[in-house]
Amino acid sequence: MALTFPRPLLSVDVIIFSILNNELVLLLTRRPAAGDEPFPGQPCLPGGFIDIDRDEDLEACARRKLLEKTGVATPYLEQLASFGSATRDPRGWTATVAYFALLPLPAGVGADVSWRPVANLPPLAFDHGLLCQRALERLRAKGEYSSLPAFLLPEPFTLPQLQQVYEIVLGRPLDKSAFRKRMLDRDFLDEVGLQPSSGVRPAMGYRIRQRQLDFFSQTFRPKEP
Repeated sequence: MALTFPRPLLSVDVIIFSILNNELVLLLTRRPAAGDEPFPGQPCLPGGFIDIDRDEDLEACARRKLLEKTGVATPYLEQLASFGSATRDPRGWTATVAYFALLPLPAGVGADVSWRPVANLPPLAFDHGLLCQRALERLRAKGEYSSLPAFLLPEPFTLPQLQQVYEIVLGRPLDKSAFRKRMLDRDFLDEVGLQPSSGVRPAMGYRIRQRQLDFFSQTFRPKEP
């Protein structure tokens, strides 16, 4: 039976985080400048409409878009939320399913791709500014009680490098001894041998054991007085 009622346009957008020059950055592309496309030439998130012939599900579409823009597969991809309204796209009623991804090394292909610090984003097309805000909130919230920031590091990494990434994500310093105890007590890291370090002696290198998110029993937030 053919469907005869109006249907909204459905897309997938991906917020891709990485670390560059000790800053949290995300990947932006640019809208087409020619034709009658909305927001011509304006920065935006990588994404697009679902290809029903190529995408078997929403995550497949998100991974395809990420691969097209970065040339690499992400070690971490999570569905964030869905956003939809009659006003977010001048072409009509649209809905998008947003994902966020973490890349251990900034990568990008094409002249229309750039990495921008999350603290200094330009005005974005559609409602992509809101999507970025929600993704950053999710990343920081889960970083308080899980191993999520570790997926931003290339392996092997040292505990000082891991702590630095946590501090970049959370936006504040963490106690060194408490951080070290938290990471080693959770038993989600494997030792891979000594690595060169900026200190006097080499430091132990680690990798994530099962490439799965580990949740802590306590957060990094200081206790209320």
